[in-house]
Amino acid sequence: MGTSVSKLKRTVATLFAIVMYSLPAAAESDRAAALLDELQMADPSRAGRIVEEIRQEWSKSGSASMDLLLKRGRDAMEAGDLQAAAEHLTALTDHAPDFAEGWASRALVFYRMEEFGMAMSDLEHALALNPHHFGAIQGVGAIFEQIDRPEPAYQAYSRALALNPHDTDVQAAMERLKPGVIGTEI
Repeated sequence: MGTSVSKLKRTVATLFAIVMYSLPAAAESDRAAALLDELQMADPSRAGRIVEEIRQEWSKSGSASMDLLLKRGRDAMEAGDLQAAAEHLTALTDHAPDFAEGWASRALVFYRMEEFGMAMSDLEHALALNPHHFGAIQGVGAIFEQIDRPEPAYQAYSRALALNPHDTDVQAAMERLKPGVIGTEI
């Protein structure tokens, strides 16, 4: 068992290096890019609305059929049927491999199934297609936190917070990890 956990940790660390340090420039809608810029300057009372608009932009595949698969996958996930969610989202990633949101959504399903290697692989795909996907970057941090790798978790959370500066969940995660990563002040 220890060997498989160690192997998983090495695999996840390798994927993290690929994801975080060799991301190509990805095509992003002008609207999403403008909203990301707006989010940087937004006051906290407007940030939630802007984040929702960004997520809506990222959820547009350009195909009604693919959008329906995304909706069905997300609906199944909300209903707690992770197997059905994985099936819908796998069909989506098979048919629309250049749609980052399909990969990011399936990564969340795999994370909830505690299939961290598969989740990290999907996050790699999502971030290669959309390096600004703060939710996917947050997912990288959450996986590292789950496998007790606080330093890369903190780095990922820091990057997610740079893109979405008002995310209280990410702020809390960084505060939780800060003593172990940076230390405590005397």
